[in-house]
Amino acid sequence: MARNHENTPSSPAPGRAGLQADCGNCFGLCCVALPFAASADFAADKPAGQPCPHLREDFRCGTHDSLRDRGYRGCTVYDCFGAGQKVSQITYRGIDWRQAPGTAAEMFAVFPVMWQLHELLWYLYEVLALPAADTLRDEIRRALDETERFTGLGPDELIALDAAGHRAKVSDLLRQASELVREDARRRYGSPQKPPKRKVGRGADLIGAKLKGADLRYANLRGAYLIAADLRDADLRFADLIGADFRDADIRGADLTGSLFLTQTQLNAARGDAATKLPPSLVRPPHWAG
Repeated sequence: MARNHENTPSSPAPGRAGLQADCGNCFGLCCVALPFAASADFAADKPAGQPCPHLREDFRCGTHDSLRDRGYRGCTVYDCFGAGQKVSQITYRGIDWRQAPGTAAEMFAVFPVMWQLHELLWYLYEVLALPAADTLRDEIRRALDETERFTGLGPDELIALDAAGHRAKVSDLLRQASELVREDARRRYGSPQKPPKRKVGRGADLIGAKLKGADLRYANLRGAYLIAADLRDADLRFADLIGADFRDADIRGADLTGSLFLTQTQLNAARGDAATKLPPSLVRPPHWAG
């Protein structure tokens, strides 16, 4: 079957420019506010609110070029959707937690709330650009505008915000949009030609699954566990991947150009190569094979 991408944006959706991490304009918030535990992803424990020992005075990472070799793979996977620079430069007007230590605990509490809001914006801008979801356009625009407005709140208001409730509301809208887009794509391009032998679906346990070459178009893989799954040369166009766990998933040669709700974090956690086809809004991780 010819691979047609008529329903896939050819360039990043408008408004997504501010949803790309800009570490040069951030106060190292992910390196301080977030906790991590010694594991395959982190070489040591670090509690929330305590600066990573590798964080420099200029808020840059002192071991950025060797994080994976030093056992800090988790740092190379994380992406804040631009929340770090938003909190640093907009919410706190460029005054960092070292200059104003009294704001530190508050700033570290604000950061994860902003991260959630920016992640939702990433998804909302995506569906806004998909013609098959046009019937929901007004609702999507209202949700997007409301979420944008929340990102402009002050620290106290952000901390008090019912972020979980807002996320649940937006998630339902994204689910509806996903169903419309996937059904439209199925009508256009037909049923999968080589569906997997094992059952796939929302929240499915596909850890280590052998899915090489599988036709997973239109699949609902929301929250699926794809840890270490073999997805080489799989077709994931129009598959809903929101919240899917791609840690160590082998996506070499896979086609993700039309997949829904894919994020940079998911790509960073997976293993791909030069043959992996990506949406135009995401970049090929530097640690991937050639």
